[in-house]
Amino acid sequence: MTVNPDPGVLLYPRLRKSPFFYASRQHGVALYSVYNHTYHPRHYGDPLAEYWALLEGVTLWDVGVERQVEISGPDAFDFTNLLVTRDLSKCKVGQCKYVFLCDQHGGILNDPILLRLEENRFWLSLADSDILLWARGVAAYAGMDVIIEEIDVGPVQVQGPNSYAVLRDLVGEAVADIRYYYLHEFTIDGIDVIVSRTGYTGEIGYEIYVKNASRDAERLWAKVLEAGEPHGLRVIGPCHMRRIEGGMLAHGADITVDTNPFEVGMGYDWMVDLGQEADFLGKEALTRIKAEGPRRMLVGLEIGGEPLGTYNDGSMIDAFPVLHEGEVVGKVTSACFSPRLEKNIGLALVTAELSALGTAFTVDVGERLGAQLPSGLPPVEAVVVPKPFIDPAKEQPKADVAALAGGTAAGG
Repeated sequence: MTVNPDPGVLLYPRLRKSPFFYASRQHGVALYSVYNHTYHPRHYGDPLAEYWALLEGVTLWDVGVERQVEISGPDAFDFTNLLVTRDLSKCKVGQCKYVFLCDQHGGILNDPILLRLEENRFWLSLADSDILLWARGVAAYAGMDVIIEEIDVGPVQVQGPNSYAVLRDLVGEAVADIRYYYLHEFTIDGIDVIVSRTGYTGEIGYEIYVKNASRDAERLWAKVLEAGEPHGLRVIGPCHMRRIEGGMLAHGADITVDTNPFEVGMGYDWMVDLGQEADFLGKEALTRIKAEGPRRMLVGLEIGGEPLGTYNDGSMIDAFPVLHEGEVVGKVTSACFSPRLEKNIGLALVTAELSALGTAFTVDVGERLGAQLPSGLPPVEAVVVPKPFIDPAKEQPKADVAALAGGTAAGG
């Protein structure tokens, strides 16, 4: 029997298409995956070149797979506050929050960006797991007066040091007033959009949420390309090398319903607000987990051996077993070769007692690897190091964008 190292992904009517699907594929998509039951461009042939384009210029991503669930109605605030682990009384209208949705056991169902558009209207920009029907079920059980629906809105990401210049040319100088994790409504040539200063890169960046996406998405895509041309904009897929460097989590890999916020190092008092008066799903379980301490921890690893791939190139088709003194004690959930650090790095979920900095492991990268490396490789050495690997204070995405672009307005 022969393993095909590079099988295709079937394009056919049964799977959903992003509202930008036909626009983004014109740029030469080399690899798709399926995310939220939707085709998602992963890269356009050269993930390493896409990495440098993100770090040095400006990039455009089709992220229409991030389905938008809107929660509105008289009980929308109380209901949304029931779903998330943060205290939404600390979220202003016009603000965004990175949030966890947990089940009754404290397991992470999703980690969306929440956008508060009105006092009683919220959007959840979802990661890769089903939330719409779950939220409707919770609402029915709770007896709350809310409307929960997937809306005709599609996002794109414009990311990189020149992203502010592109957005300024699209919507004007007012974009400089959008602070980190805030949003503003604009109209671009008759297209209604919301622009937020958010992104999945650890770089300066924005997301543009196109209203009436089934009608206006492709026209908006063309407008961004036009504005980006003088700034060298390049269409890319999600840059996993950069998000791993930044310690950003991928649902389905680093976090799942079988992990909780304390295990993945996100149990901050503001992220899991156990002191708030309001109740939320999983609060009791998470209170117990915090008191007892998590049994596992997500750590940063430097990994030896030959250079790994870019993560989104098929070079990591499964988690890598992590061994300590010959026993499997965890798994590497995301790993790549970092071009800037010139070493292999990864995120690994290991037993809590072995999570201290400097702990040595071996990692079995053997038959879990794709075609880029031969199978049957011996285990390689690894050591626990601080994460994020680059820019732990997130100074880059919070930078004064106007100053970087030679302007005078205050950034985020």
